[in-house]
Amino acid sequence: MTSASPTKLGLLARLQQGPVICAEGYVFELERRGYVQAGAFVPEVVLDHPNALVELHREFLHAGSDIIEALTYYAHREKLRLIDREDSLEEINRQALQLARQVADEGNALVAGNICNTNVYLPEDAPSASTVRAMFAEQVGWAADAGVDLVIAETIPFLGEAMLALEVIAEARLPSVVTLAIHKNGLTRDGVSAAAACKRLRDAGADVVGLNCIRGPETMLPLLGPIREAVDCPVAALPVPYRTTPDEPTFQSLTDRNGCHLPGDLRPFPTALDPHTCTRYEIAAFARQAHELGVAYLGVCCGAGPHHIRSMAEALGRSPKASKYSPDMSKHYSLGTSEKLRAEHQRFAKDL
Repeated sequence: MTSASPTKLGLLARLQQGPVICAEGYVFELERRGYVQAGAFVPEVVLDHPNALVELHREFLHAGSDIIEALTYYAHREKLRLIDREDSLEEINRQALQLARQVADEGNALVAGNICNTNVYLPEDAPSASTVRAMFAEQVGWAADAGVDLVIAETIPFLGEAMLALEVIAEARLPSVVTLAIHKNGLTRDGVSAAAACKRLRDAGADVVGLNCIRGPETMLPLLGPIREAVDCPVAALPVPYRTTPDEPTFQSLTDRNGCHLPGDLRPFPTALDPHTCTRYEIAAFARQAHELGVAYLGVCCGAGPHHIRSMAEALGRSPKASKYSPDMSKHYSLGTSEKLRAEHQRFAKDL
């Protein structure tokens, strides 16, 4: 078993010093780049194009992510079975963990193993719990072998499923981050409020609890205050970077009635969400607002680009390496204010 560097502060120690940033949402960004197929969203890229994944890991590290999360989201037995690659299960997990370690060590970042919604668990189907537990145990076992610093259980819609994930992580004696996916009705799929579910998870021993994915900044933010009040541990918030609203609170529910050439029922999810994308400034505002509420573990999920992570880091008072290239419009040929610019171009700015 590979052990973490003895000089590297662990997750809980870092959280005691200040907020921690974790970039997520790899499958959407890699889909845009042509390495993941929308629909299945299985990270075959880990084996088929590992250099593309390494580059994205590096970009998120450069932008300010404190955690490099192994791309094992949907690299579980059920999803690989659906695309007839179940025989690649162990290889894809071990490779993803190794690639994450490679990049994390370039910047003293933490390495996170990852488990997620299985799409197998159903509360009314008792045998599904043992199946799900076995699926989690496989992935957490490989993560432990790789010497990860923590395991993230994410995008889990059922409290019961999240509790199973937590049990498996605890048995491996690894720090846990457990984040729930809250859909349109504002509850877990087994009917529990976000705050009550997070309290149950904390009472069961989770180190960090909170929400990720599904909801954008506007519709995730109202759920965070009650969670912060309900638990005595660090709270996590990793929204999708899309302009969800009270009427359309999830990115699956967003509509674009002015859109052209949309397939199906005019539902932009998942490949036509571009008009709904948050700017870097909206993500920065969310980071400040969430941090003011007491949220310490922050990030951006599906749809995130490195520029979103950089803006989040800067909103929290940091200057990651990518900040060297943060905007400075004073140098723009026409809109700028530098004395070195030509006056005739500056006068032309009103005609742009």
